[in-house]
Amino acid sequence: MKTVLPLLIFAMAPEFTQGSVVMTTAGTSQAPRHAEAKIAVHDSQAEPYDQGPGPVLMEIRLSETFSGDLDGESTVRALQVRRDDRSASLVSLQRFRGKLGGRQGTFVLQGSELVENGKIKATWVVVPGSATGDLSGLRGNGGFEGQFGRGSQGTLDYWFE
Repeated sequence: MKTVLPLLIFAMAPEFTQGSVVMTTAGTSQAPRHAEAKIAVHDSQAEPYDQGPGPVLMEIRLSETFSGDLDGESTVRALQVRRDDRSASLVSLQRFRGKLGGRQGTFVLQGSELVENGKIKATWVVVPGSATGDLSGLRGNGGFEGQFGRGSQGTLDYWFE
């Protein structure tokens, strides 16, 4: 049984982008599609699980809705390192349920986030093999930026294998 650390997924993805074309594992190429969505957080809980010495380690739980090309909802679990200046670094997983480009299904996003001065900036990747329904075979990457209390604007460049 082969074990792969979750943070290595970016480096081990079996396709690569070259300009605006994606080369898939099957050797085919296609232009990725671009999706945008407004992301709103509806519920959040944060609980410290290690308070020192040094930065506090927290578990974050969120419920979000997406509206736009991504239309649906998501549950998020993140682990956060919060520093004394209130900046933070996070890693997250979330399952999106809804529609992407008119297709219905679910998929998992793996994210890496930075928080500074009340703003958050993130990158994410669709976890290979996680998509269901009409979204089966989904691959992609993107991210979001936003300000706390005002929502975020997210993007996803995606394709299907």
